[in-house]
Amino acid sequence: SVVPPEAPRIREFIADDAFPKSNDGLRAYMATHPDPELDTAWAWTTGVNSTVADMVHGVPPFPHVRESLTFLADKADMIVVSATPLEALTREWEEHDIARYVRVIAGQEMGKKALHLELATKGRYAPDHVLMIGDAPGDMKAARANNALFYPVNPGHEEASWQRFYEEAMHKFLAGEYAGEYEAALIAEFEKLLPEVPPWRR
Repeated sequence: SVVPPEAPRIREFIADDAFPKSNDGLRAYMATHPDPELDTAWAWTTGVNSTVADMVHGVPPFPHVRESLTFLADKADMIVVSATPLEALTREWEEHDIARYVRVIAGQEMGKKALHLELATKGRYAPDHVLMIGDAPGDMKAARANNALFYPVNPGHEEASWQRFYEEAMHKFLAGEYAGEYEAALIAEFEKLLPEVPPWRR
């Protein structure tokens, strides 16, 4: 079996909340904490971003994503919050002409997802008027940190999740019928699909 490296310097960077978890944050951290391990991390992260930029073209959104955005465009204020670099997010959303439906695209350089949600919603919307759509436990955690509702995109069942959102869930949300049993059932289904042990801990 593969044993992941200990990477103590990288773990220290991740644990240090003074630095955003982005290329800019890593570069700033390296200026005050020089270490060969961080040089390796820098080469890896910039290499991954470069490879993604070269490879990811012509990958359309899942079916029902565009239809959902179009339907909600004049009914909701929508933003993108992601741990993906802003450059990649913007490129992908603009390539498929869906960036026009959202007010802001917030990538990793702009802070954590929970902070994005707080800045966008606090004092503007009641918690049951905020819905975060996501495909990871961290997305649900960010929603919960802001008392927002959460719509899960189920791993391995993304197309069905987006179809259900378009045909059913978004209408329940707009009607004020999403919170409670409906949301709880969706989250229970989502949690059953998550591995008990994440792949990086195996």
